[in-house]
Amino acid sequence: MKLAQTHGLTEAQTEILSAVRTFVEKQIIPHAQDLERTDTYPQAIVDRMAEMGLFGLTIPEEYGGLGESLLTYALCVEELARGWMSVSGVLNTHFIVAYLLTRHGTDAQRQKFLPRMATGEVRGAFSMSEPELGSDVAAIRTKAVRDTLGDYTIDGRKMWLTNGSTANLVAVLVRTDEGHERPHDNLTAFLIEKPTGFGSVAPGLTIPGKIHKMGYKGIDTTELLLDGYAAAADTVLGGSPGSGFRQMMDGIEVGRVNVAARACGIALRAFELGARYAQQRSAFGKPIAEHQAIAFSLAEMATKVEAAHLMMVNAARLKDSGERNDIAAGMAKYLASEYCNEVTQAAFRIHGGYGYSSEYEIERLMREAPFLLIGEGTSEIQKRIIGKGVMRDYRL
Repeated sequence: MKLAQTHGLTEAQTEILSAVRTFVEKQIIPHAQDLERTDTYPQAIVDRMAEMGLFGLTIPEEYGGLGESLLTYALCVEELARGWMSVSGVLNTHFIVAYLLTRHGTDAQRQKFLPRMATGEVRGAFSMSEPELGSDVAAIRTKAVRDTLGDYTIDGRKMWLTNGSTANLVAVLVRTDEGHERPHDNLTAFLIEKPTGFGSVAPGLTIPGKIHKMGYKGIDTTELLLDGYAAAADTVLGGSPGSGFRQMMDGIEVGRVNVAARACGIALRAFELGARYAQQRSAFGKPIAEHQAIAFSLAEMATKVEAAHLMMVNAARLKDSGERNDIAAGMAKYLASEYCNEVTQAAFRIHGGYGYSSEYEIERLMREAPFLLIGEGTSEIQKRIIGKGVMRDYRL
């Protein structure tokens, strides 16, 4: 039995996945170790993804995209993360910004950005978090003040921008004074265009430099400093101040399916590495895969890979059908990220001392998997969402 197979796909979906799988095998896996070791941005890989149309995968055809579903996107992300999680990260924030524009942007905003996003000319980043914020989105301090002409001046400090320097369009959630009692109703999303690179990239806008991380290398993670940054009224997402929280949470919902897909990809790769090594390494006169302890571990790993994949696919299909999927997305993200870490650690144990060597791929996966426990909301935040959600239907 091959793991993580998806039934009921269209011919177009099957062709796209086949092309991505071949791309991963030939152009990502052979180079990922060296690129990760040197923390090098995978420009050649990114250029090829643009040629394949992956930046426009879910953008509607009328704007030059492929118009594919969240499920197609998630399955592509699973394949890319199996090769190297950082490559899937290049697409993730871009995908969320394109989704926000498609769902919530004005006609003018969609016409302006989506055709160029489909080709990869415009690349998106996504910014909610702040240095002292954590999971409390309502406590955002970065503030936009409106002048008499309706334009804004933004001041504050944003944190953890994936693709912060390489993106040239950032969706930023900030506080505005809308006069509402609920803090969430005083949050507004802005579409900020900027040049790529580090330093003072525009008047009032600074990308200080790369944040160095234990894993998830090759892709830039940055801060964003806003000091008297001037934002025109037409840069408010959808043209409606005070709607930013709901808009961003919609984006985070599909982002959680994305993180679940990444976790599925890493878990599948960890299983493959563990199963291969267990058949090549012998102890006490036979391959260690034939020892019951290892065989049981492989069985548990395979089951977790399969369960996570099925939950991820279910969450994507629910969103595509128009059904509410906040609970399903939270469950998928929570289970897939936790199982990913468990499967990766089990593969690491199978490798023994060699797993601790940077010569072996499993060492990289051990540093990448923990990121998924916190990306797009920690496991604890997912439990909170799931707990509140299920009790809606089970309340006495």
